[in-house]
Amino acid sequence: MEKVESTDTIKSAKSSYTSSRNACKLCNPLGASVVYRGIKGCVPLIHGSQGCATYIRRYLISHYREPMDIASSNFGERSTIFGGEENFALGIDNIISQYNPEVIGVCSTCLSETIGDDVNMFISSYERERKGKKIPAFSYAPTPSYQGTHADGYYSAVASFVEKFATTRDEETKVVNILPGFVSTEDLRMVKEVLEDFGIEYIMLPDYSESMDNTIWKEYKRIPEGGTDINDIKKMGNSCATIELGGTTLVRNGDIQTGGKILKDKLGLPLYRLDLPVGVKASDEFFKVLEELTGKPTPEKYTKQKGRLIDAYVDGHKYVFGKKAVVYGDEDFVIGITAMLKEIGVVPVLCASGGYTGEFKRRIKEITENDDIYIEDDTDFENIRDISKEIKPDILIGSSKGYYIARELDIPIVRLGFPIHDRMSGQRIPHLTYRGTQHIFDTICNALLDDKQRKSSVAYKYM
Repeated sequence: MEKVESTDTIKSAKSSYTSSRNACKLCNPLGASVVYRGIKGCVPLIHGSQGCATYIRRYLISHYREPMDIASSNFGERSTIFGGEENFALGIDNIISQYNPEVIGVCSTCLSETIGDDVNMFISSYERERKGKKIPAFSYAPTPSYQGTHADGYYSAVASFVEKFATTRDEETKVVNILPGFVSTEDLRMVKEVLEDFGIEYIMLPDYSESMDNTIWKEYKRIPEGGTDINDIKKMGNSCATIELGGTTLVRNGDIQTGGKILKDKLGLPLYRLDLPVGVKASDEFFKVLEELTGKPTPEKYTKQKGRLIDAYVDGHKYVFGKKAVVYGDEDFVIGITAMLKEIGVVPVLCASGGYTGEFKRRIKEITENDDIYIEDDTDFENIRDISKEIKPDILIGSSKGYYIARELDIPIVRLGFPIHDRMSGQRIPHLTYRGTQHIFDTICNALLDDKQRKSSVAYKYM
């Protein structure tokens, strides 16, 4: 292979079409909707057509296997021509009458952004006209899908809550803000468990560990329990520090203000920005920050998890070393997985994302220290397919959307990240810290072993 910048294969793959074919990303307001479901008593409102809300509901329900109510201002021809303020106000009234929410999270769409609707003005007008009445709090994130990805929408929504509600620093407490990034519900629970084991009082934004992964209900709940309390968000300015996982490519390119950066710039809170703690090295960095904040050593529980993980690396090294992998998904996810693959001897031959913050290629090269690798941002699955057919990888790692490529190439796929629509427990897959890394490593080893057994003419029972 040649360097990515000069590879004729990539050039021809990209020059043969101009439109995206099966994009390796999802829409901006989808990510914002996930954040809104991680706020206590919050109902998401998509300011745009009904189809946008339906599409997002379908995707989230299929991954999280939970009921998903997302309101819409239901644009029609009249709204498209004259603006959507009338529909917006009517939609808010309907949400209040049916759900009685504490918070309404509003996000825009391509249509409302294109016609220039001023959603902040709509919210101000609504609040002014109903002054004296009990109405919910509002948070608004601009999320047109003609720019960015669902990850951008996620970070935009988090930033909007911090910008609006965490506005003062009256006193300093020992509370730590944790902004966990777009991870699974199991990852959120694991991060909270780690913080609690360190004795850290924390505010997590968002926290959809319960609202998107509930216990069985006897009766339907229009707004699921769980989520970050809006009153806690207002106290984030008094915390002693902020830990922000992921979003590093966004900040380094300067395209977006993350929640952690806003707290640092406006209120002076110390900010620890880390890659997702996937793999031994990245997990070590996460635990090092917690040791620094608390002055306590890492609990033995986690040093043993790390020890078992390293022992597993040794045990499984012969199964994974030298295998070629294609990794795709959100930029944060691909960066984290790629770093972990380097630890175990798997060779990433293609790292791909639909995101395009501008830092992805540099970060992957920094991690792999290898110029002989395909790195694709702002890409789609057909480009991933074309390159994969050329380089013949041993395994695919990413969401279920890449399954058809693995099927065509007759290689295993390890389903991680978001979305996972063709298997159970997608929302509960652990990725972070030593425990999540252990799961990923075991899954990769077993996928390769299963593939070897499946293709063998002999029914080996001992590998």
